[in-house]
Parts: sequence; structure tokens; C-alpha cells
Amino acid sequence: MRLDPLSLRLFVSVVEQGSISAAATHGHIAPAAVSKRMSELEAQLRIPLLARTNKGAQATPAGLALMNLARRLVVDLDNIALQMRDWSGGTRGQVRVFANISAITQFLPREVAAFLARYPQVDVHLQERISSVIVKAVAENEADVGVCLMDGPADGVEVFPYHHDELVLMLPLGHRLAKGRRGIAFAPTLAHDFVGLHTGSSIMLLLTRAAMTAQRPLRVRIQVTSYDALARMVEAGLGIGVMPRAVAEALVKSVNVTFITLAEPWARRELSICVRAYDALPVAARLLVDSLRLQ
Repeated sequence: MRLDPLSLRLFVSVVEQGSISAAATHGHIAPAAVSKRMSELEAQLRIPLLARTNKGAQATPAGLALMNLARRLVVDLDNIALQMRDWSGGTRGQVRVFANISAITQFLPREVAAFLARYPQVDVHLQERISSVIVKAVAENEADVGVCLMDGPADGVEVFPYHHDELVLMLPLGHRLAKGRRGIAFAPTLAHDFVGLHTGSSIMLLLTRAAMTAQRPLRVRIQVTSYDALARMVEAGLGIGVMPRAVAEALVKSVNVTFITLAEPWARRELSICVRAYDALPVAARLLVDSLRLQ
């Protein structure tokens, strides 16, 4: 059974206007055409929907039930028309993006800026979160798109490759670990205090696991929430730290620190894009994912 949206819209109008003739006038259609559609609707549903009198028409109990359902449908159809009208002037929409600090610091600023230059009527709401929170938020529809480090397979999300990065060891200028070295294993660094990122961050999880593997404690003297703050603390001699190479290369230009390569397989990482279901994404979110995947 297929119900005609126009017949449902006219039925709502008949009930609201109180008569077929009034609904016909309101809809700029002949009364006979409205009456015919009401009869066909009743025949299709096999139940009286209107009680017709010489004073007009009133909904029967079944008609009142249909009225509530049809009114919601009419509103939805009107909203669809409005949204499509907006789209006719260019792609519109809002995209909720959660990303970890590494993606926000290294890649997303220029890539989101390029996307918004192409789609200026799309709003991208970007928030920083740790990777474990991002995956959960995407799976629970709190965010449309997540950009993070995946710690193994995750249920409820689809995952796409994004960018690779490399972690390096950040040191104060003249630190003895940097003398004559281009790279260093992680175990010897555990003799020193660390400046760490916030608990639960991907880098802190990596360092904690690496310290456990080396069977030595990770001595975190202070924790901060940004790479810039980490570099400032390292500069002040409060410890050594770990951050992505691209971030370190930018910071050494303004902070009195240096960095060396971490000779560990886990220091080379792959960031990912995750979504609940790519095919079910709103158009604006799908366009953003496509744009990020092309980078």
C-alpha cells in the first residue's frame, strides 16, 4: 500500500479547515478533486476517516489517529523541501569532529581550512579529545567523524587510513642524551624525569607500555595538555619529553630545545579516520571525510 503525500496533506487541511470546500480554497484546488481524494484515501485504508455533514467535515476516531501521523509527515516533507532549497545555494551542513592533539597540531588546521574554502557554507565543529574517547564518541554518535590513533580493532566504527607521523625525544639544549647521537633507544631515557601529556593520551599510553616492557619505571615529573607547554617545561629543565617530529621541528625554532630520533618501532604511528557508517553519513560529513582521505 502506497499513500499519496498530496492526499495526506489535503486530509490534514480538511480536518484543520473543518470542511472540504475550505480545504479546497486553501489549497487552490477544486472541491470535487479534494472530495475524490478523501474517498480514495478511505477506500485505500478501508476505514471512514471523515464524518461529512452539511456543516462540514470532522475526523472520525481513526481520522484523528491518521491526522497525528499525517501532520508529522507533512512537517517532515516541508523540512526536506527547506533543506534541499538550502542545498541549492551550495553544500550546507554541520560536521562534528573529534580529533586527538597530534592530528590537530600537525594536519587538521590546513586541511580543514582547505575544505571550508571549498565548502564555505559547511560548519565544522572541531574538539580535541584523547583517542580512546574519540572512538567511543563516534560509535555512540556523539561525533560524526573521529581522527585518532586506533589501539586495535574497534566495534561499531569504520576506519580509514589518514596520516603517518613519527615520535621523537625532546631534550633541553646541551642535554647529554643528545651529544653525538642521531637516535636513541627508549630504555636509556628511563633514567631521566619526563614531562608527560595528560593521562590517557596515546603518547602516554605508548610510553607507559614501553617502560613496562623495559621493566623500568616511567618517572613523570609533570604533565601538561599541549606540545607547546611540554616544550617549555623541557626548556626549563623539568624533564625530557616525547612528541611528533613535525611538531618538534616547528617548536625548536622558538624554544631552546632540541630533539633526536627514537629508535623504536612504536615511534612510527598511523593516524586514522573513523566514522560509524560512511554510507549513512550526512552529505557534508561524507565530503569532509573524502577530503581528508585525499590528503
